[in-house]
Amino acid sequence: MRVDVFSIFPEWFSGPLDASLLGRARVDGRLEVRIHDPRGFTTDRHRSVDDAPYGGGAGMVMAPGPLFDAVEAVGPPRPLLLLSAAGRRFDQAFAAELAAGSGFSLICGRYEGVDQRVADHLCDGELSIGDYVLAGGEVAAAVVIDAVTRLLPGVMGNEESAGEESFAAGLLEYPQYTRPPEFRGHAVPEVLRSGDHERVARWRRAQSLHRTLARRPDLLAGRPLSDADEALLREFPGRFPPTGPDH
Repeated sequence: MRVDVFSIFPEWFSGPLDASLLGRARVDGRLEVRIHDPRGFTTDRHRSVDDAPYGGGAGMVMAPGPLFDAVEAVGPPRPLLLLSAAGRRFDQAFAAELAAGSGFSLICGRYEGVDQRVADHLCDGELSIGDYVLAGGEVAAAVVIDAVTRLLPGVMGNEESAGEESFAAGLLEYPQYTRPPEFRGHAVPEVLRSGDHERVARWRRAQSLHRTLARRPDLLAGRPLSDADEALLREFPGRFPPTGPDH
């Protein structure tokens, strides 16, 4: 997969893209990331990529010229997405959509934003990783690349892992345990040490349901539980208090 990123801070990516799964995927030839600096497509001696906003206001706005010129010169893979608070919320389903293609591209905003003509006439859409403000789109780009890359064939050591993680089936993942079987008076659930793989699978499904109902009920909104899931909830008690400012 090829991913192109347009950023005025290309050096920011050297750490995240060289480590862990992303680094191995690049070494193995499963992922190619090309970083393009719009400053390289400016025409003035100051290499300006921003200007004051029309209508007044604080801060500066990324100008359309360098971004249009950079994209048109590079010819990056599509879709080309502007990382923006106004964009579609990035989730596991969208990560899977991008992973199913051959590549995509991201534009990292900075300052007070990007000239709207970039979103309207250059990009194929806008993408947001959450309802908060970042200094720039570089962090968001790394999140998107990481989430998509781990879904590519051969990137993860255990191909089953991606299918069992949170959000893969619209649920939060079940709790995980490892050795020792007892730690400071807290024991691993007996069912996980039973050797009964069918019972373990039922317990895990039940705990995913309990955890999702307690902490992310929005994921189940409009999705009535099946009779089998209701039976699992009765068979295996839940153990997840709600999370939030009061807990």
